[in-house]
Amino acid sequence: MNPCISRSRYSSHSIPLTVLHLFLLSLVFAQDNPKRGIAYLGDTHENDNSLLLSDKSPISWYYNWSPYPNTQQIPNDALEFAPLIHGIDEAENSRTSSALNSLPRSSRHLLSFNEPDGTRDSGGSNIEPEDAARAYIDHIVPYRSGDRQWLISHPSSTGSPRGLEWLRSFNKSCYEIDEENGCPTDFIAVHWYGAFDGLAGWLGTLNEFYNTNTSRDPPLGMWVTEMALPQQDEEATVQMMNASLPYLDNLDYVEKYAWFGAFRTDDANEWTGDGVALFDDDGSLTDLGALYMGGEERGFEKGQRGEGGSTSNAPADRKLLLALIVATIVTISIC
Repeated sequence: MNPCISRSRYSSHSIPLTVLHLFLLSLVFAQDNPKRGIAYLGDTHENDNSLLLSDKSPISWYYNWSPYPNTQQIPNDALEFAPLIHGIDEAENSRTSSALNSLPRSSRHLLSFNEPDGTRDSGGSNIEPEDAARAYIDHIVPYRSGDRQWLISHPSSTGSPRGLEWLRSFNKSCYEIDEENGCPTDFIAVHWYGAFDGLAGWLGTLNEFYNTNTSRDPPLGMWVTEMALPQQDEEATVQMMNASLPYLDNLDYVEKYAWFGAFRTDDANEWTGDGVALFDDDGSLTDLGALYMGGEERGFEKGQRGEGGSTSNAPADRKLLLALIVATIVTISIC
């Protein structure tokens, strides 16, 4: 049967074509949460990865504190990868530029200088504000131009009074070096370890610092690239996540967020404690993991395990579905 034959009989009462387009496309994109990502620690457990990358997963992006993606565990077409230039040594290294240029075009956002107010022992980059400002202007800002035109972030400080003071000193140093431009940025990277009310307060503080007290228009968006409630029991951590996820999803200036971490309980570090883990020692989702994956509404529950060898199915399935939807739209449009 020709799909165009009877369409004209109902055209005056049918759904507008634009609405139909949006509905059909939503079938593809509703599976992802455009904000939700993972702070990834190179988990080599194939079963765990198959859940994180499954067609029901809300995860849409990840980063791993480096400019080199985990392609052995996460295929390039599965999630958006956000590279990070961790410190000044990486910023000055020519290999970093080569690595960034080789990334797929889906990678558009570049993170800079991880917790420069923190020590190297704690994972920070330990950079003085004036040194960070000079390195940022010399080595990070140029990535905004050229062929790739990266969107770059300011350094992500710790969520502490020390972190805020570091950012103030960094900003001052930027304008001492370049009186007109300072250290231009496209978005702000945020870290928070603590209770929900503290997270909300820290985001408000940074929004006031970067947006409210400036003439910047439009306001800068924020990526919460690390968040967790360390050293607490499962009940308290689940409560923190239950409060945080809808808050972040509905906060306009938060563009992305990632939980720390997407690993098993026996891989958690001593400082965070194993209450932050999304998987238990056997690779089953914890209560926290099931919640972060969207819960029963998306088909995830505590104790659920992934299946090995299925990590590449989700992108292929989505591409096939998108191709079918495009073909349907084209057919309707021709008719």
